[in-house]
Amino acid sequence: MPMWDAISGWGGWDEVGAGGVWLMTICLFVMGLVGCIVPVIPGHLVILMGAVAYRWILGPDAGLSWWSVGAISLLLIASQVFEFVSGAAGAKWFGGTKWGAGGAIVGGIVGMFFMPFGLILGPLFGAYLFEAMFAKQEHKPAMVSGVGSAVGTMAGLVVKVMVGLVMIIWFFSDVFFVH
Repeated sequence: MPMWDAISGWGGWDEVGAGGVWLMTICLFVMGLVGCIVPVIPGHLVILMGAVAYRWILGPDAGLSWWSVGAISLLLIASQVFEFVSGAAGAKWFGGTKWGAGGAIVGGIVGMFFMPFGLILGPLFGAYLFEAMFAKQEHKPAMVSGVGSAVGTMAGLVVKVMVGLVMIIWFFSDVFFVH
């Protein structure tokens, strides 16, 4: 018996059993979905951690292939990229200039430090300020660009939750239906 197990009295994953692994996995998935909405928790990363931990602990008999873990990882990356550019895309879609799109990105980065409201207000103010200062836009077009960045950011949040659900559905479909 390894020294840590002897000291802690914990017999390892065999003692926990599959039920404990399922409980841990489901808790991580729920926390990940909450994290898709609450910006303090890295939602998609927590969902991926749940899938990887499940596969790693239960091994090849887990019913989850490493291909599915890879696909879940790609979904995480795609969602992060979409979330990063959604505010800028919203500003452009609402008629903003490249300055407004750039301001939305800068505002989104700065807004991360002022959670949770900074994630919406950062791109809005960033797009507005960049439109007004650098593109020399009047108040109304600059504000429209700012509102567009906020709409884009909210769309990114909706997509983030949907991708989180797809990641979890992919996990369960591989575990229960593919194998």
